[in-house]
Amino acid sequence: MLANQFLKQVFMRNWITKTLFGIFAFFLLSVFYYNSAQAQYLINNDSAFLAKTPNSARIWGYIFGDYFYKAHADSLNRGGNNQYTNVKQSTNEFQFRRIYLGFDYNINKTFSTEFLLAAEDDFLTGDLLVNNKFVPYVKFANVRWHDFLFKGNDLIVGLQPTPAFPYMTEYLFNYSRPVERTITDIRRTPSFDFGAGLQGRFSSKNNSVSYGYNLLAANGTSDKPQNLTLPVYKWFYGDAFIGFLNHRLVFDLYADYQRQNWSAGALNKSARQMTKGAIVWTTPKLVVGVESYINGLQNAETGINGAIKDTLNGRAIGTSFYIQYAVSSMFKLFFRYDTYNPNTMYNNTQYTKYATLYTISTSYEPNNKERFLSAGFDFSPTRNIHFIPNVWYDKYIGQQANLVGKAASDYDLVYRLTFYFTFGKMFAYPTYSYYH
Repeated sequence: MLANQFLKQVFMRNWITKTLFGIFAFFLLSVFYYNSAQAQYLINNDSAFLAKTPNSARIWGYIFGDYFYKAHADSLNRGGNNQYTNVKQSTNEFQFRRIYLGFDYNINKTFSTEFLLAAEDDFLTGDLLVNNKFVPYVKFANVRWHDFLFKGNDLIVGLQPTPAFPYMTEYLFNYSRPVERTITDIRRTPSFDFGAGLQGRFSSKNNSVSYGYNLLAANGTSDKPQNLTLPVYKWFYGDAFIGFLNHRLVFDLYADYQRQNWSAGALNKSARQMTKGAIVWTTPKLVVGVESYINGLQNAETGINGAIKDTLNGRAIGTSFYIQYAVSSMFKLFFRYDTYNPNTMYNNTQYTKYATLYTISTSYEPNNKERFLSAGFDFSPTRNIHFIPNVWYDKYIGQQANLVGKAASDYDLVYRLTFYFTFGKMFAYPTYSYYH
């Protein structure tokens, strides 16, 4: 009786305990199911999973983090979306930047499900409890209807990767995420969202050409519910790709659209619309690519000059160049360079500074250009284990008139030893990849 009362009080008062208990119970059931006769394909038979054998499944995950030392800090603490903004000079730390634990399951040949727990960015504004402990959240939870309406076309409903970059450039350039986010991810174009999507993957008869599309209508709030007390604006994503020469030469075109505000009056109608293209040459030994975008920010910024505050359009552009080269199976080199201008329409003769309006436009702080560089090498002593010494550098260039000294130009510089390992990945490519 006392035990029952104690448990009841604990579960009534502590939602965290409830959540953790639910996750623990889930894995207990998974282990039990794995050991049952009906789960003969769980984990230990990847060919069965890829063949969509009913009741087949796989558990997978990966982790990456760093030991970092911040050698130089920007004097004005710019670069609000960057992971080392607000980190003081000479700071050093061991940290996780991502922990994934995923579970994929085939109900039958027609339906499959995907579930992923993630904990990301173990410092400052990352996934932390009020006591600063690292905590996971649900990142993917979706069901896939294979060959919906016609062969090669899948319907996906639920929390899922967006068409923005996870299926394409983030995967083709192996060091996009373990070392740094893609150029659009840095500006917080969603990598996952809650909605309904269509994905088509097709190949020529000799398999030398692959092509397809990825369409998604979603909330635009990633894993967070929309605030239904305010106007609701969905985010629409679209991507089309084609790969030639046995998938070596890849062309990708992406676009998205979301209203930010749509109240009465011409200047109160704000929206964002991105167009992005990528060209990638990819082989096991060499990957060379360029990814570039234009993001139109309609009525999303304010030009300020004393008491004058004008609502203005903005246009952000960014281009990322990258290369990776496999010296051997154990040793790879990589280099990346980004150019970024948050507003090509910036007028520093009429306005003394700019400010942002509304949700996503705040990721495009308009007063400073950036030049980002990342370089290093990957030492992999065995499959799925990586040690990656690298340099992380971001330069800030002020756009306001008559700036001098560090206000005109300064930088963040970080030296890192990144560690990255995967587990349970007995399959070549994740579901969210160009090759799938």
